[in-house]
Amino acid sequence: MVEPLPQEKRFFSALHSGDWPEPRQAWTLDDVGLDPGELAELFETQLMSRHLDLHARRLQARGEAFYTIGSAGHEGNAAIARAFRPTDPAFLHYRDAAFLLQRSRSVPGQTPLWDLLLSFAASADDPVSGGRHKVLGSKALHVPPQTSTIASHLPKAVGAGYSLGLWRRLGGGGEWPADSVAVCSFGDASFNHSTAQGALNAAGWAAYQGAPMPLVMVCEDNGIGISTPTPDGWIAASMRSRPGFHYLSCDGLDLLDTWRAAREAARIARSRKQPVFLHMHCVRLFGHAGSDAQQAYMTPQRIKADEARDPLLVSAGLLQRHGVLDNAEIGALYRAVGERVAHVAEEAIRRPKLETASQVMASIVPPSRPGRQRTWEGEVESSPAPMAKLLNQSLQRLMSCYPHLVMAGEDIGRKGGVYGVTQKLQAQFGPHRVIDTLLDEQSILGLGIGLGHNGLVPILEIQFLAYLHNAEDQLRGEAATLSFFSNGQYTNPMVVRIAGLGYQKGFGGHFHNDNAIAVLRDIPGLLVACPSNAADAVGLLQEAVRLADEEQRVVVMLEPIALYHNRDLLEEGDQQWCFADPGPNHRLPVGELGQWGAGRELAIITYGNGVYLSRQAALRLEAEGIALRIVDLRWLTAIDHDAVYRHIAGCDQVLVVDECRRSGSLSEELITALIERGVDGSRLHRLTAEDSFIPLGRAATVTLPSVDAIAERARRAVARAGTNGRNVADDPATVEPAGKVSAGSDSE
Repeated sequence: MVEPLPQEKRFFSALHSGDWPEPRQAWTLDDVGLDPGELAELFETQLMSRHLDLHARRLQARGEAFYTIGSAGHEGNAAIARAFRPTDPAFLHYRDAAFLLQRSRSVPGQTPLWDLLLSFAASADDPVSGGRHKVLGSKALHVPPQTSTIASHLPKAVGAGYSLGLWRRLGGGGEWPADSVAVCSFGDASFNHSTAQGALNAAGWAAYQGAPMPLVMVCEDNGIGISTPTPDGWIAASMRSRPGFHYLSCDGLDLLDTWRAAREAARIARSRKQPVFLHMHCVRLFGHAGSDAQQAYMTPQRIKADEARDPLLVSAGLLQRHGVLDNAEIGALYRAVGERVAHVAEEAIRRPKLETASQVMASIVPPSRPGRQRTWEGEVESSPAPMAKLLNQSLQRLMSCYPHLVMAGEDIGRKGGVYGVTQKLQAQFGPHRVIDTLLDEQSILGLGIGLGHNGLVPILEIQFLAYLHNAEDQLRGEAATLSFFSNGQYTNPMVVRIAGLGYQKGFGGHFHNDNAIAVLRDIPGLLVACPSNAADAVGLLQEAVRLADEEQRVVVMLEPIALYHNRDLLEEGDQQWCFADPGPNHRLPVGELGQWGAGRELAIITYGNGVYLSRQAALRLEAEGIALRIVDLRWLTAIDHDAVYRHIAGCDQVLVVDECRRSGSLSEELITALIERGVDGSRLHRLTAEDSFIPLGRAATVTLPSVDAIAERARRAVARAGTNGRNVADDPATVEPAGKVSAGSDSE
């Protein structure tokens, strides 16, 4: 037998004396509808979870395991698992190993101890994440993997719950049976996170209005968040009278009481299609994680009192008092499970590990699946129109062609969006497919992630780019990471339309003009498109929906607000920035560039508003005899730098016009990639926005590239080519002092 750890001493002491603690309520098996064999099974599950925690510490000491946030004290969630169906989607707290173990008992062919130990050892054979992280997840058990989340999984659990009712409205389908219940669990400390509060509010808000929301949110209250205590009674006081919710509580140390409450929670959520808050009182044993010395912030008396509340002790007492197992049988089962875990662990730690970057990154991009598009049979309006109008027409076609496409966002329904892009779509497709959401970007993105989990393809709208920043972790920590941490088994495809960038007339200020896109470009696997004109907007949006539907990608459409209703290019009434609808089959694949002009003296690489401004500047430059071309990136991630190089090949000078901030901007990547491909740095120039927020009023564009600045910077770049083959860059008199920056910053 493996040498006992100090954490096991109290169990062996109770086993020797037979002095087991009694639960707070004296339920009988008949009272709660549980038979002796089922109680014994739950106890064995608890033992498996506990021995995994203990052995993780042994393995870590040997350098063979890498994650020791355990479930000790929370093992009562085994009874919660038993109360739900194995097809009910479950988004789990990281202390819910017993839940996963218990659920695995109801699905044939599962090897949960082996799987979890592979995960502890970060083995490439781990069937969930492929060795990328220790996660609680399983495709067969309908448990999407979660990492060390702090409530970030709650918004998508709300979205998953909402999707169940939505599929019934759509006539059936999805990944889960129509009468499923979504389950999510989290800790009492995470309850206070704004993400948790937003999710609770969104679920209650929807249910309060009668929307079906079959959802059970389990708060596992152990009374402490790492070292900070939760105030006594805080969770109950916050949730007992929360609108839209049914509040239930249970003693998580007592399997019978937990089973009773969990079964009632499942019944209410499944039959009434309403959300339930299940408050499970439990205890945290052994500290927050293996490296946490709780003696530094907890008194010896408190630690001893918590150890006396060990749920395994309470469960053993239940087994003895109800005549299920005697002390000898309890001890034998404890030792047998421990020996089994130790034996499996020795095999698991020998399995292969990830060794190369390509192996690690293999699941960032999800696997493809067959498309589900219908053929468009309507007519295409041929009259040239601005971007907002063509986007509206494209959305109408897409909603007709993709019956599983759902739109959601603030004011997109009856109002038709702040800029009219979604006008009349709700009237045509109904409020269940064009959803007016509450004002909470975390909830909007979480809704989309949950819908994507259940086989739908959401198009979400964020009113302004600045509004994304308080919710961006839903993209970074949830949407874009799911394929990575599930080894491609789980995906949440979606398209996020964001109105953004600067130059907006009549509605200025930082929160309505935002050019901070670095956060989007920094997320592995996320695709970002940015159209400069109406026709490209159609091609990019239609490709974005195809990417979500067929390639299960998360795609952001960054739409320049200033170009939504812009019709003219050079003078009022010229209509040169109106375009004909290119139709339903027009798509612009990732990395495909646009080009205007074929001049060889100067190439301007840009995107979005930069294309529009560069076209205006080009009129002046060509009148001065400068032959140029404008390269439109269209896609701001997954840039095909070889294609960019081909498009500027043969041009004397290259100017990157980047309307986003100089630091961390797209221009840095473009310049670097061209230098890596052998372009002389003296031929490369960039004009960017200042590292500044955007102000209100007449100063709204002074920190951004302008037509004048583009034209002037282009002239200077061409002048650098010199006369008679001499590169003027070699003449110190023509070079700006290092570090000099002006409005509409130009830097080398």
